Amino acid sequence: MSPKERQDVRSRIVMAAMELFFAKGYNSTSIADILSRTQLNAGSLYHVFPGKQDVLVAVLEWYRDGIRENLLDLAWEGVDDPIERIFALLDRYHWMIVETDHTFGCPIGSLALELHEADPVVRDLLAINFTNWAEAVRECLDAAGDRLPADLDRRALAEFVLTTMEGGVMQARTYRDVAYFDRGVAMLRDHFDMLLARAARRPEIA
Repeated sequence: MSPKERQDVRSRIVMAAMELFFAKGYNSTSIADILSRTQLNAGSLYHVFPGKQDVLVAVLEWYRDGIRENLLDLAWEGVDDPIERIFALLDRYHWMIVETDHTFGCPIGSLALELHEADPVVRDLLAINFTNWAEAVRECLDAAGDRLPADLDRRALAEFVLTTMEGGVMQARTYRDVAYFDRGVAMLRDHFDMLLARAARRPEIA
């Protein structure tokens, strides 16, 4: 197998596994499922990946490396205001919930719940994916500058935005109702409005 063929096989396996893990979960997806989806033989798969967990690692690396291209850039297209970028990102999740008829689940959140006793390598990759998401929000908060209170813990707020998203997605999927997601986002918007108002009342220093 040439390097180009190997890369092509690897990409096909990762894309197929990503779809299957999303639809069925990691534990319910078999190597046979991946082979059926890719129309590859077992020898080709095992030439690239020694086992299913290695496929999972590659999927998590794809999410880690592609967060900007595959999520942030799409959500933030045409949105320049850093605060509005946060809510545009959440709007992207609202759209995915509705488009999938409320079956959408955050891929990283779903895997984290399913693999609660994950191998350290897998757990670290799950954590990195959460961290990258929160850091993208943190960058928006930093870009907002003095529009937000100076004493605001921006890291904690970014993590709170992540928690709002994950919890809202989970409830919307469970209840088959996007309103559960939207109510959480509305409460978050109220919190941001209060923070913006508090910063605006800050007395000017002569």
